[in-house]
Amino acid sequence: MHNHVALIVVALLILIFGLFSNLSERSPISGPMFFVGIGLLMGPLGINVIEVHLNTEVVKILAELTLIIILFVDASLIRFSKLGTILAGIPARLLLIGLPLTMISGTLVAYLLFPGYNIWALAMLALILSPTDAALGQAVVKSDRVPERIKESISIESGLNDGIALPPILLCIAVIASGGSAITGDGHWLKFMAMQLIIGPIAGTLIGHVGGRAIDYATNRNWMGSIFHQLAAISLAILAYSCAEIFHGNGFIAAFFAGLMLGTKIHVVRERVQEFGEAQGQLFSLIIFFLLGLAAVPAVYTYWDQSTIVYAILSLTAIRIIPVMLALIGAELNLYSKIFIGWFGPRGIASILYMLIVISDLGVSGYEQLVSVIVLTVLISTFAHGLSAVSMSKQFSNH
Repeated sequence: MHNHVALIVVALLILIFGLFSNLSERSPISGPMFFVGIGLLMGPLGINVIEVHLNTEVVKILAELTLIIILFVDASLIRFSKLGTILAGIPARLLLIGLPLTMISGTLVAYLLFPGYNIWALAMLALILSPTDAALGQAVVKSDRVPERIKESISIESGLNDGIALPPILLCIAVIASGGSAITGDGHWLKFMAMQLIIGPIAGTLIGHVGGRAIDYATNRNWMGSIFHQLAAISLAILAYSCAEIFHGNGFIAAFFAGLMLGTKIHVVRERVQEFGEAQGQLFSLIIFFLLGLAAVPAVYTYWDQSTIVYAILSLTAIRIIPVMLALIGAELNLYSKIFIGWFGPRGIASILYMLIVISDLGVSGYEQLVSVIVLTVLISTFAHGLSAVSMSKQFSNH
């Protein structure tokens, strides 16, 4: 079978799942679950009717584009008037306390379970699995039962921790590739990480605000049509990402801030931007999850052993939940809300993207087990968080 068969299957799956998409939002079956499951069924571990030879660079570009659009759209849904209060509250605790503790604890657990790897490789694994993915728990961030404060906090955390995790991941890759020499010298990496975290928000804010105001100006003069209102989502997201990267900033943080600071004041225009961006992000995301089941899982499942399984489970539970609980000490939240935030730290597109970056820069040889841990963690997360999203959201009625 040729790759065009996979395209036909993906097209059919999107149509079939779309017919029942409203029902899926009220059921435990999510889009990523459905596409991963069909990928597993169609691939070598199932009936083996599709043979796909993946180009890592192409898939990496697709994953980058997916993450950029998702970050932009998710941020555009956050109410700017409440931004200061939101950032100073739960998200600040999660990003400044919870995320570093997750990274550290993930590295320590990896050190105990995988003694054959050096500390930089183990830290890289922990960092890759530290970002969360709100797209995997869409039933959570869209549920009317979940308090707005919690939904917004989860969205902001997932939007910013992707970009925060990337600079240290790149540092680990550089150290491994150079045999340790990359961390010696004149503080280049400290300057690099500072630039990443400063230029990204600045570039995103400028492009999001100016771009949105330009759209309003053209719309009010009847220069701009509705189709290009929709296309603006992709345009602004890519512009923010690319401009930040050119000036050594973090493109993912820039894409998030571009959506957060989107300058359009016309309600219908903002809706069009969001709807089209969400549709494209959903499309690319589902393709990534289909490829995960079709090709990634069959490529690494032979490396799954007891240590791999234990780490994947701990990554989604104790390594995530305990730091979140510690970070939220003193926050005005009940116990269920804290557990909810801790549990809904799914691993998805960002972890897959960072895994592809590692494969592209370091190759797979020698890192097979670590790559298999990432794939297994994302696979478990897809089903565990998908199955629990609707039922756990409903429980807020009882708390």
